[in-house]
Amino acid sequence: MFILVAIGLTLGLLLGVLGGGGSILTVPALVYGAGLEPKQAIATSLAVVGLTSAVGALRQWRNGTVQPRRALEFAAATMIGAFAGGRVSAYVRGDVQLVALAVIMLGSAVSMLRPPPVATSAPPRLGILVAAGLGVGALTGIVGIGGGFLIVPALATLAALPMAEAVGTSLVVIALNSATAFAAVAATTRIPWGPALTVTAGAITGVLAGASLGRRLTGAQIRRGFAIFLLVLAGFILWTNRATLGLGPRATPTSVPTPDP
Repeated sequence: MFILVAIGLTLGLLLGVLGGGGSILTVPALVYGAGLEPKQAIATSLAVVGLTSAVGALRQWRNGTVQPRRALEFAAATMIGAFAGGRVSAYVRGDVQLVALAVIMLGSAVSMLRPPPVATSAPPRLGILVAAGLGVGALTGIVGIGGGFLIVPALATLAALPMAEAVGTSLVVIALNSATAFAAVAATTRIPWGPALTVTAGAITGVLAGASLGRRLTGAQIRRGFAIFLLVLAGFILWTNRATLGLGPRATPTSVPTPDP
């Protein structure tokens, strides 16, 4: 129980502070901390991240940092990608999904070590924004991430939103994105609702605290520390799944659960 609550609090804090990033930790935390199968962890992550982001989005809405039009434009594309990715995920082995997640984590860490994107006054590039949304959505459905670490810079650079509004608006997109992917994967994966609700309770508490904490801490320090943690965790996931890469014995359970009738 304590581990599940800690997972939720960490997820919520990072979503509240950064507008993303926390969801990328949820799947490995549920696999290695709570003992769930990879596919169960991915489905559970989508439920937790979707509900938590919705609560965070409401808080950001009240603070005036949500742009509904931009959120819906981007979310329309991510939802299509998320549903397609969720369907494809049924045909991908759990260990392969974990390896893919680790690679994405490495990319996220590198992007966080770079200076944050600066919003421009140029007109929004809708075509590129839609293409980015489809890609982010597909990743959500396949590996169970909310995609905030990609959505925030996309909204800042492609939709020309100030960083505060990019963070707030991203939570709306993540909520819709995760809900769509969850609908796609729930049809073929049994959801452990007990752990899911426990993690969600901790995450909602964390996201409300994170929204206030984010106004007090230095964003650069948070991003740097989180990036280093991602590098370490990605390395651990790749090592424990090195058999998938043809480098050693299999060390984690990777069986694919039988779809519910």
